[in-house]
Amino acid sequence: MTNGLILIVFALIGLAVGYFVISARMKSQEEATELKLLNAEQEVINLRGQAERQAGELIQAAERETNALKKEARLEAKEEARKYREDIEKEFKSERQELKQTEARLIERATNLDRKDDNLTTKEKTLEQKEQSLADKTKHINEREEKVAELEAQKTKALEQVAQMSQVEARDIILTDTRNGLDHEVASLIRTAEQEAKEKSDKLAKNLLVQAMQRISGDYVTEQTVTSVHLPDESMKGRIIGREGRNIRTFESLTGIDVIIDDTPETVILSGFDPIRREIARMTMETLLQDGRIHPARIEELVEKKRLEMDQRIREYGEEAAYEIGAPNLHPDLIKTMGRLYFRSSYGQNVLRHSIEVGKLSGVLAGELGENIALARRAGFLHDIGKAIDREIEGSHVEIGTELAKKYKEHPVVVNTIASHHGDVEAESVIAVIVAAADALSAARPGARSESMENYIKRLQDLEEIATGFKGIQQAYALQAGREIRVVVKPTVIKDDKMTILAHDIRQQIERTLDYPGNIKVTVIRETRAIDYAK
Repeated sequence: MTNGLILIVFALIGLAVGYFVISARMKSQEEATELKLLNAEQEVINLRGQAERQAGELIQAAERETNALKKEARLEAKEEARKYREDIEKEFKSERQELKQTEARLIERATNLDRKDDNLTTKEKTLEQKEQSLADKTKHINEREEKVAELEAQKTKALEQVAQMSQVEARDIILTDTRNGLDHEVASLIRTAEQEAKEKSDKLAKNLLVQAMQRISGDYVTEQTVTSVHLPDESMKGRIIGREGRNIRTFESLTGIDVIIDDTPETVILSGFDPIRREIARMTMETLLQDGRIHPARIEELVEKKRLEMDQRIREYGEEAAYEIGAPNLHPDLIKTMGRLYFRSSYGQNVLRHSIEVGKLSGVLAGELGENIALARRAGFLHDIGKAIDREIEGSHVEIGTELAKKYKEHPVVVNTIASHHGDVEAESVIAVIVAAADALSAARPGARSESMENYIKRLQDLEEIATGFKGIQQAYALQAGREIRVVVKPTVIKDDKMTILAHDIRQQIERTLDYPGNIKVTVIRETRAIDYAK
């Protein structure tokens, strides 16, 4: 228990000592804090004084700077005001100068107007004087014209009395003389123009055409519409017909040709539009007649054989023609097609011979004109190739020929020549024009084409009617198969000077009215005869 008390006493003592220690420490801390507060207050007082001093200095510096800026602003404002005043003064000065110049121009213009006004006034006075003078002269002229008219009337009356004719009659005589003189001049001009044209154009054209024609020998027309086959005797007609007509029916069905057996002695006629089929039928018929075996099987065998022979002949004709014209490098199909033209005719003219002739003529003309001779001969040779198959293909021979040439890649000049040789399209080369001229020349030469008697007579009648339709014509004759018209005029109506004009008018009327190949010569004849009889 004693130990416990001791412990309690010591504990109390420790508490007391700790209290006093803590109290002393707290007091010393409070004193240190108060000292710090006092130091802080003193430092604040010092800082406030320093700040007040700095603020005062800043205020003074700001006041000094403000005063300096005010002075600068006043100086700038004064300088701008001075410059503005100087600019205004300059503008006023220039405006015053312009006003002075404008005023001077106005004064000068006014002076000029016054001067012009004075001049106009002077001119008006002068014009009035001239008008008065003209009026006086007009009056005087009118008086003189009246006197002249009276004198003319008196003169005319005196002339009529002396000449014993009226003024109208005298005018008619003068007009007649003038008209006769003009007719003479017109006739002279026409003759001169025709002479010049002949010298410049006809001479060259005739030389070219004559040279071309002389180098070519053309066949005359030999048109055949049917083919006749000679029989050894009359008994062959019955064998050709056969029992109940079976032979002739077989022959016609296989060849496509009509067999005409009539009263013509020892002759059978083969008729058909296709010349190749007609030729095959002729060859078959002649072979049958030679062989003597005529029956349907034999006819069928021979028709097929002759058809093959015909194909070979067509190719040979085409090759011979191509070699003759100088174009052996033609496409084989074109050569065969050209060979078919051997059996085609146009107005009785063999088309293959016509094509060869046109090719040769074209080559000659091209050589004279300095063009490509080989190309011209080729184009002339192929110009009518469409006629070989125009019965098998729809379209004109020009269109068909053009397509064939394009198909086998012929030269563009050849294609255009085929397309343009009848004027369907425009010619694009000199060779195309040459071929067209050669085509017309080949068709127009004497004997080239046949012409029906009716058309021939009609053309002659038209020529004579055109000539006799003019005034003063006595008679007209168409000569040389319609290639010349001779006109006999009445000598009392048509004078010599009017003959040239009449020939010119008849030529123009023929050109406007008729279509014809080549040229037609117009000859006007005036003859005066004096007849008397001695008794």
